Amino acid sequence: MKPRITIITLGVDDLAKSLRFYRDGLGFPTEGIVGTEFEHGAVAFFDLQPGLMLAVWPRDNIAHDANISKTPHSPTEFTIG
Repeated sequence: MKPRITIITLGVDDLAKSLRFYRDGLGFPTEGIVGTEFEHGAVAFFDLQPGLMLAVWPRDNIAHDANISKTPHSPTEFTIG
């Protein structure tokens, strides 16, 4: 199997504002914010092309999931999967 990137996740401070930017401003298709029923689970996914998605996830939740301390803002705050 050929290695490939399927999702890029950006850490954001304001999930609702980020959703509006990518959905309304850039026109990226999305089902909106999902996962709100889970603690640290709220996230928004956007289809970029077949097999590639963008996710915006609150920075606090990324830090929690990765079991690391939240750090100051950085332009390199993202995950690749």
